[in-house]
Formats: sequence, structure tokens, C-alpha cells
Amino acid sequence: MVLRLYLMRHGETRFSQTGGYCGALDVALTEAGQAMAQAFAEAYQDLPWAAIYCSPMQRTQATAAPIAQATGLVPQLREGLREINYGQWEGKQREEIQQTLTDDYHHWMTEPAWNSPTGGETAVEIANRAMAVIAEIEGQYTDGNVLVVSHKATLRIILCSLLGIDLGRYRDRLDYPTASLSVVRFDQYGPLLERMGDRAHLPQVLRDREGT
Repeated sequence: MVLRLYLMRHGETRFSQTGGYCGALDVALTEAGQAMAQAFAEAYQDLPWAAIYCSPMQRTQATAAPIAQATGLVPQLREGLREINYGQWEGKQREEIQQTLTDDYHHWMTEPAWNSPTGGETAVEIANRAMAVIAEIEGQYTDGNVLVVSHKATLRIILCSLLGIDLGRYRDRLDYPTASLSVVRFDQYGPLLERMGDRAHLPQVLRDREGT
């Protein structure tokens, strides 16, 4: 009996194209982001899914919607899967933060595990809430395929937690392009990363959109 987690980042938004800080802001998918969600559903609808877990943000729910419709599964929304809250940085570009909140920015870049954007979250806080959802899934499903639709920082922190990577290095060790998929298998030896940042389900025109 093997449990596989399919950890998917939501499709493209205007912030994933511009690079602005968007965590707690509840933005919609772009037209390309919607096409990414549909492409994933078409590629994976025949996989026998046990469940779908999803962040409650509209960009993640919209990403999960096509595969949910194709499979008849109802996404289970979990607050723990939300994106990092950037606090006072929300909606701003990196250059503005570097100029106006210089010390804040340097502290976060040096050690994001324990330092947060002003009014925002640390990686440790994100790990605590997100890994509670992963523990819930592990307790509920010992076998089968479970889809988790979440966000760039949150998914990288989940992978760091599962694989024993320092949380302070989550931005330096792992990338997570829009609508990409990572697969983690759980068996008697614990979590094993089988795939990372896979976008093979996207047509080339969408894969060429490298938005972060």
C-alpha cells in the first residue's frame, strides 16, 4: 500500500508574471492560468484519485476546479494550505521593498525560517500549519493518489519539511513554476520525492510562460 501526494502549484496569475509579492491577496487566474488548469485535468483525469485538498484562495480553487469536475471529487479546503502572508509587502514589487523596508528585507532574505516580512509569516509558521494538513492526509489515506493544490512558498516549505531540507533555504534549494507538479511517495521508508516541478502536462506554449 502506497500513498502518493501530487503537490500542484496554482496556474498563472498577474503577480506570477510580474514577480510582485502576492500571498494573502486573493487574485484570480489569468486566461493562461485557466488553460493550465484545464490542461492538467485533461492529462490526469483518468488517474484514480482518492481526494483533492486545496487552499481556499480563488487561484487555487480555480486550478482544482477542472480536475474536480472531471473526477466528481469535491476539493477539501484547508486554511493550512494558504500562501505565505507577506504583511506590509503585499502587492508591492521587490525593488520597492528593498528601498523602503531595507532592514526588513535583508533579515527575511538572510533567514526566512525565523524572520518574516513586517506583519507577515515566517517559514516555520507556514510549516506548522501546512504540515498539519499533510499529517491529516497521511492519517486518512494509507494508499492511493491525493492531489494537493497550493502555492509556491507553501509547497516549497512542505517539501523541505518532508525531505529534511533547512526551512531557511526553501527559496534557494527548490523552484516551483506555475502549474507545476511534484510527486512524493510514502511507504515504509518515509517520503520519497519521485518528481519535482513537472510541467509535462502543459502544451509547449504554456510551458514557455515561465512565470514565478
